[in-house]
Amino acid sequence: MKDAQASARPPIEGDVTPPPLAVRLLKAALRIAIGVLIGATLFLVIFERQLIYFPAKGLDFSPASIGLAFEDVTLDVEPGVAVHGWFIHAAGKPARATVLFSHGNAGNIGDRLDRIREWRDLNVDVFLYDYRGFGRSTGQPDEAGTYRDVRSAYDYLTRTRGVDPARLVIMGESLGCAVSVDLATDHRAAGLILEAPFASIPHMARAIYPFLPVGPLVRTRYDNLAKIPSVALPLLVVQGTRDEVIPIAQGRMVFDAAREPKQFLPIDLGHHNDVYIVGGQRYRDAVAAFIDRVTPALVESPKP
Repeated sequence: MKDAQASARPPIEGDVTPPPLAVRLLKAALRIAIGVLIGATLFLVIFERQLIYFPAKGLDFSPASIGLAFEDVTLDVEPGVAVHGWFIHAAGKPARATVLFSHGNAGNIGDRLDRIREWRDLNVDVFLYDYRGFGRSTGQPDEAGTYRDVRSAYDYLTRTRGVDPARLVIMGESLGCAVSVDLATDHRAAGLILEAPFASIPHMARAIYPFLPVGPLVRTRYDNLAKIPSVALPLLVVQGTRDEVIPIAQGRMVFDAAREPKQFLPIDLGHHNDVYIVGGQRYRDAVAAFIDRVTPALVESPKP
């Protein structure tokens, strides 16, 4: 009995058996993992803008370099911000429509000239412009600023150039989809073309960083999914089936949330930046048919 009582005595203070090595290593690994997650999340939040916009300043080419007739345009958006663009004339006269084109989050309008050259048989005027901080445009890009930039471009076309909204097609690629959708919620136009739209920046953050809780912390929204139901324009959505930047499922989400009439054009084997090349004539025919469908027929002037 004496031995049993001795073995059952309560442990003396300080007489603690250390945890096994495996437990200590696991706790250390968890602390490191949590620290890395917190650090990575803070990095993404702090450098959010730098991870969204990748502007290029130099314009290595102009429309004239590939035989396109154009006018150089500068729009005073607000103090400290002047937006630069090119109004590129259609190959024939009169143009069947005017396309207001908002590009993606990298480069500048000089990188989109090969696309415009592919559109020569569409016979449309095209206004290409750079967001603030891109190309020759001054200022620094942010979400609200890009919305003001596209509205300035719209006002230039409809007020200064007198373009009839019934002949104006709003078009965006990638980030430009969000800019175009926002414009289309409260401005008149014939139709809206979206090439590789994403659901929202938080959706993209979750797709790119699935293990980081960055979605709720992202300040930049560009929420196409929330805004597209408010757009009362005919819609054409185009996306490559192998888009490596924006999951095609997000393009489908935007399309499904939109009003009728609408059309989804998947480009087989198309990636993020080459659908107009991979799609070839099928892509051009679809865009041409859409423009013909949403704009009034051209009436030829009587011959003298």
